[in-house]
Amino acid sequence: LQGKQELFELESIGRFYEDQSDIYINIYIFSEAGENESDNRLVILLEDVTERMFFQQNIKQTFNESNLLLHTLVTYKNYMDQVITSMADAFLVTTHSGKIKKLNRAAQELFGFSEQELINQPISLIMEDNFLLQRAIKQHSFHHKYFQNIELVCRTKKREKLLIAFSCSFIKKKIDGLEDIVYIGRDITARERRQQRHAVQYAITRILSESQSIKQTISKILQASCENLGWDLGQLWTANEYLTTPESRENKDKINPILRCVEMWSSRTISVREFKAIAWQTTYTVGVGFPGRIWAKRSPLWTRDIMHSSDFSQTQKATATALHTAFGFPIVDDSEVLGVMVFFSREVQPKDVDLLQLMASISSQIVHFMKHKQASELLLESEERYRDLFENANDLIQSANAYGRFEYVNRAWRETFGYSEAEVTQMNVFDIIHPDFRSSCRQMFYRVLSGEKIEQFQAAFMTKYGQKIFVEGNINCKLVRGKPVATRGIFRNITQRLEVEEALHHQQKQTEGLLLNILPEAIANRLKQQPGTIAEDFTNVTVLFADIVGFTEIASSLTAIQLVKLLNQIFSDFDRLSEQYNLEKIKTIGDAYMVVGGLPKRRPDHAQAIAQMALHMQSAIAQFNAENQQNLSIRIGIHSGSVVAGVIGIKKLTYDLWGDTVNIASRMESQGFSNKIQVSETTYQHLRDEFLFEKRGEIEVKGKGKMTTYLLIGRK
Repeated sequence: LQGKQELFELESIGRFYEDQSDIYINIYIFSEAGENESDNRLVILLEDVTERMFFQQNIKQTFNESNLLLHTLVTYKNYMDQVITSMADAFLVTTHSGKIKKLNRAAQELFGFSEQELINQPISLIMEDNFLLQRAIKQHSFHHKYFQNIELVCRTKKREKLLIAFSCSFIKKKIDGLEDIVYIGRDITARERRQQRHAVQYAITRILSESQSIKQTISKILQASCENLGWDLGQLWTANEYLTTPESRENKDKINPILRCVEMWSSRTISVREFKAIAWQTTYTVGVGFPGRIWAKRSPLWTRDIMHSSDFSQTQKATATALHTAFGFPIVDDSEVLGVMVFFSREVQPKDVDLLQLMASISSQIVHFMKHKQASELLLESEERYRDLFENANDLIQSANAYGRFEYVNRAWRETFGYSEAEVTQMNVFDIIHPDFRSSCRQMFYRVLSGEKIEQFQAAFMTKYGQKIFVEGNINCKLVRGKPVATRGIFRNITQRLEVEEALHHQQKQTEGLLLNILPEAIANRLKQQPGTIAEDFTNVTVLFADIVGFTEIASSLTAIQLVKLLNQIFSDFDRLSEQYNLEKIKTIGDAYMVVGGLPKRRPDHAQAIAQMALHMQSAIAQFNAENQQNLSIRIGIHSGSVVAGVIGIKKLTYDLWGDTVNIASRMESQGFSNKIQVSETTYQHLRDEFLFEKRGEIEVKGKGKMTTYLLIGRK
């Protein structure tokens, strides 16, 4: 009003009501001059700006919200980029057509490509199953059905195979309705390999438990290993006709083995016919070629690509275009290599230490299986041999349970007493004992059940037809945890012998003179004092057998008289040697000469005396050849042990030896060498301090198995 200010403004004045809408106004005040100062007045304008205020507020709120949302999106994007970058799983984003748009560091490390090498490249570059992938890209339904969660074979930059478990999803875009595909993959190659190793371990364990022969086992192991591990070709290389244990090997195979492929299996997915044909025809020495190097190193070997390996020839490489990686391992028993298994794959695969450890374990299982089978076969053979021995023995063999009921009798027993097998199963031991011996036999039976062993037993049994049979033998009892479970008896029918002894008693005077000529004096004196069979155990004697080599050929070129004179001259020299060393000549059979030391008079140096005579027998033959222009040679065998010595029979009485010692001495001679003296391990222990030997090694002795023998060279 005073004219000091032209305009007064108040904007956005709000009026708020409880019962009606709020309003906003702008107030403008200016003066209007009158004719007189007192006539000046104020003009007040009120402008309703409610709608404009509401609009401005909405715009500001929208702006603030947009800024907040943009900040949130930027923060979220940065966060997601960090999450994707730090993900352990591989992350890839492709376009609808399959071109790679984005990938994280894990994907780069997994597949071996850099980001620049994969961006805008088709995803089929790393995924092997391109057909399924292309179909999935073109058909959404197919992708949604099969590619949400799937395991695919992928390839690295080096073309190594990986098994990746992918989780796939589509991201729809508003522009043009296109979609991006997100792949999140996890490497399950190690898991797959563990499963494969578990599968092959289980398969091989089952094969070893079910197979009947080593040949059948190896063939199945090669197939199971290839099929479960995903390898394409398996081979077995060995130096023998097939895989065998060290006990059945010849020495030459151990010294310089020649390796051959004896077993092979291949899958039908590859064609390696020429490569297999070459393998069948190829041989290696130790240290040469892939199998030879494994044999020499006695440890597993892995080659990533046989095309770049010096272990394979150019011919092999030319025929193995479908194969790349190879590994092999030895089958070792007590540090001795029995064979080598080799496997090939068409894939280029990095060295798998866990797989090599698994195959080493399988090698031990194979060796254990071989030993178990060999032991089973030997046990079965032993059981069959003993059963055959029992069934064909002349002695009467029986076994009964603790209650006296028969469990087993041999054929000689059944034939002697006239009972069938069916009848024996229903009988008791006391059913066949003669009444005169039943009481004493019952007491003896109880003594045996208490653990006593009856070495000499005589009694009379009754046959099915009432005939009285005299027997002698021994009885013992099998105890389990101190309790008797079975009695076992071996008897000899002595009925005829008793009759013979009775007859010999009456002829004693007539034979005294003859006995002194054909028996040792001590034995003859004993026979005069006690008529009957003389049999005596000698625990420490040495038996020598000598045989003229090629005697049959010599005999064919001489007359009978000449032959007898020749043998008489040689054996007379031997007789003088036996007297010189106080040894007992037992007998001559054809061109064979048998002498023993340590009986009938026991002596501690029996082995030394026999060894001296054997060496002088060689000298005697050499002297005979020089004097008679002959080229004879002898083969001598010696063994020490226990024997039964005595006189049997009623006509042409001879002093003879029985027992395992005699048999082994005979085997030492028959399995010896011309002009050599072969002795057993037992004799060697007696003589090794005084005589020189050459170790021959182990030989297979009939009825005894493997025995270590030595060749006597001379005196120290």
